[in-house]
Amino acid sequence: MRLLLLGGTDFAGRAVAEAARDRGWEVTVFHRGEHPAPPGVAVRTGDRTAPDGLSALAAGEWDAVVDTWTAAPRVVRDAARLLADRVDRYAYVSSRSVHTWPIPAGLDEDGPLVEASPDADATDYAADKRGGELAALREFGPDRTLLVRPGLILGPRENCDRLPWWLRRVAQGGPLLAPGSPDTPLQYIDSRDLANWLLDALKAARHGPYNLVSPPGHTTTGQLLDACVTATGARTTLVWTAPAALEAAGVQPWTDLPIWCPPGGELHAALHGADVTRALATGLTCRPITTTVHDTWTAMNP
Repeated sequence: MRLLLLGGTDFAGRAVAEAARDRGWEVTVFHRGEHPAPPGVAVRTGDRTAPDGLSALAAGEWDAVVDTWTAAPRVVRDAARLLADRVDRYAYVSSRSVHTWPIPAGLDEDGPLVEASPDADATDYAADKRGGELAALREFGPDRTLLVRPGLILGPRENCDRLPWWLRRVAQGGPLLAPGSPDTPLQYIDSRDLANWLLDALKAARHGPYNLVSPPGHTTTGQLLDACVTATGARTTLVWTAPAALEAAGVQPWTDLPIWCPPGGELHAALHGADVTRALATGLTCRPITTTVHDTWTAMNP
């Protein structure tokens, strides 16, 4: 397989590039040069937001392209339009945020979607991601477009400071406020599991939208924090604190305490309640949370 990565040097995109390279695929990374490209891949340099920024992609043919863009949908449109006659399949890494709010627990890929335009400038995250989906669909058609909709993405080189935030705090040792109950369910996808499923899906010529997070029951808040304690080796005592007490103190779920949301609320339903039947039926496998946490800590401390 000949794979073109639009991005491919940072976190999820890099995981895709490395996984494809390790499979023996011919991998080309197109990026701005802000981060080193993975060893063993071909590199083309350009800024897709600049005039003539795609000129480095004016020639070349690939079996598939993977695009992780998160901003103005017109940027996805321009790349897809340029490549439509020279690439067989387009995989766009979108988000479950494309669904209209509130996103109920158990929602599958066919739920209602936000209004968006493939020709728009950047507006908000949900509309930008949905507009990117529409841009890819318009230029490649539904049978050649794979829409990957992850929720929370964790793993080595994470650049959103969610799991690393917890690891740094746990590593300090001592009493640690642990939010809610240890059995609160969490859904996430390790960037490497995302990469493996995506590459398998491209090889199998899959198309359409897929929720891509771990199945319900894969892990909990308690298992996540226990794994952080084990990985860091810190002498940390978890002090489980009721959601009502956190709310009274003005603590904001997800932002003040990354990853966590109180169960029963809209935010938890949206972030940790996805139906992933379709992805599981097409081969999604998720490594244990202990592995994700250990490998993230190791990457933070080379």
